[in-house]
Amino acid sequence: MKSILVIDDEPGIRNTVKDILEDEKYTVFLAEDAIIGLEILKKETIDLVILDVWLPRMGGIEMLKEIRANWPVLETIVISGHATIDMAITAIKLGAFDFIEKPLSIEKILTAVRNAFQVKELRHENARLKHELLEQDQLLGSSRAMCEIKKLIKQAAESNARVLITGENGTGKELVARHIHMQSDRKNGPFIAVNCAAIPENLIESELFGHEKGAFTDAIARRKGKFEIANNGTIFLDEIGDMSLQAQAKVLRVIQDMRFERVGGEQSIETDVRIIAATNKNLQEEIVQGNFREDLFYRLNVIPIHLPPLREREDDIAELAIHFLSKFCNGKKVLTPDAIQYLKNYSWPGNIRELRNAMERIAVLSSKNELDKSSIEPLLFFNDHAATIQNQTTNIDDLFELSINDAKEKFERLYLLYNLRKTGYNITKTAETIGIYPSNLHAKIKKFRIEAGE
Repeated sequence: MKSILVIDDEPGIRNTVKDILEDEKYTVFLAEDAIIGLEILKKETIDLVILDVWLPRMGGIEMLKEIRANWPVLETIVISGHATIDMAITAIKLGAFDFIEKPLSIEKILTAVRNAFQVKELRHENARLKHELLEQDQLLGSSRAMCEIKKLIKQAAESNARVLITGENGTGKELVARHIHMQSDRKNGPFIAVNCAAIPENLIESELFGHEKGAFTDAIARRKGKFEIANNGTIFLDEIGDMSLQAQAKVLRVIQDMRFERVGGEQSIETDVRIIAATNKNLQEEIVQGNFREDLFYRLNVIPIHLPPLREREDDIAELAIHFLSKFCNGKKVLTPDAIQYLKNYSWPGNIRELRNAMERIAVLSSKNELDKSSIEPLLFFNDHAATIQNQTTNIDDLFELSINDAKEKFERLYLLYNLRKTGYNITKTAETIGIYPSNLHAKIKKFRIEAGE
């Protein structure tokens, strides 16, 4: 049974509220002033407080401050017979869940109480889900490199300093950003992830900063941007190396002033966000080529965290593979030593993402419970051509045994994979490197069934 503490100096109100709540099967404690109420809070497990503003010895607002300081998750409903708008605003700012004017009605009391408990349950559920997500998305690995990264994450989380995470696709950059957020003082605030590469250049400013109604053709209503939504939390700017120079200039201004304007707006909006950025590009090379602002780079690169590719973390491959396989088959299947060694010998160009996908495929498609090398090899390289590109090599002599069309197809697939890997599977950059249009490259990727991470 949920317990409620009612603090009011009028006996009639105390007893009336007690009767109403007990009829609803709540356990009720009564206190005639705040001092007695504090003693009850210290001794009993209380789920909700109903608190009068005007009390002897200690006022209700002072009591509310004590509750917030010592029982921060305890919901409080403030009541008063002499309410003013300023008093209600003060109570809400101090953390009161609701403010009810006297004379009290049964309907108002019960509605407020039920709403308070619903919100409390939602917060508990949200905290539980966040904890489960963090548990599921653990930063696995005990190699020296991962130990250093975990140490950096802990240090970064203790400050509000900006962080720049670098590394190849699939190395877990967003996961690192989430761990920094969840270990920081902002963990109860929003974590907003923005993939800068996935947003068209003409929409990136609207996505980040919002827009006013009528700012452009499709702006039929005012819209908040990610920086506004992320207030009091963390914004994660993924693939920031793909952001346009115009958008970079606006992000730089936000970093400097912690203020921005919506597209088409004149009002300056304050924001309190922590910025974590990530990229698979070498930003210093991008600066030399004129694609990235040097001043923005130094603003973002306060705490640099580099995630090494999985091929440089051979000691972590076994731990990751066992974890993913167990997750996808509930521990019903195991890898033999020769299977683990086979996985460790592979270069994993798609990094952890590729390993995770491979383990899911093996868990689903393998009929065996004990998985050796011969069991996982055909599933690790599942499509018709993939087995020829392990470790980015092939035997050229084998091509001479094929028909000219098969040989051309095999070589073209290998050629495309080689260049896609060099650019981190960046379609635009790969197309430019090999001299074809991006649309033609997309068609070839579909034809050869190439997947990101191969």
